[in-house]
Amino acid sequence: MFGIGVPELLLILALALIIFGPGKLPDVGKAVGKALGEFRNASREIESEIKK
Repeated sequence: MFGIGVPELLLILALALIIFGPGKLPDVGKAVGKALGEFRNASREIESEIKK
């Protein structure tokens, strides 16, 4: 997964917890997940247009 191992992922999560705090972390995660989903959908649409 992009060369990110478990230790790096844990470090990123710990930094996010420190920066955003435990109250906002679920909202941030939801926003990031939604953005990634929209990016994937856009990528699929572009890919299907190229294949046509």
